[in-house]
Amino acid sequence: MAHKKAGGSKARQGGNVRGKFRGVRVYGGQLVKSGTILVRQLGTVIKPGKNVYMGRDYTIHAKVEGEVKYSFLTKGKKQVSVITPAPTSP
Repeated sequence: MAHKKAGGSKARQGGNVRGKFRGVRVYGGQLVKSGTILVRQLGTVIKPGKNVYMGRDYTIHAKVEGEVKYSFLTKGKKQVSVITPAPTSP
């Protein structure tokens, strides 16, 4: 039985915590279905463009089926969009 308390040493041990798995999931030129996660991020590092939506944890999802396109905005900001294929007439 211990006769002294652990003087803060127990609190500093911490733990080996796994990563959050953030980053780009789908790259430009790839085809996606609606609801596919495109980017998992902390804050708005990459802005949502056309046919995508941002979840409450800043995750960007595809709204429609199509091709992913990344573009640059002013001041080095990036934007991701999903481009739907043009309808072909018979």
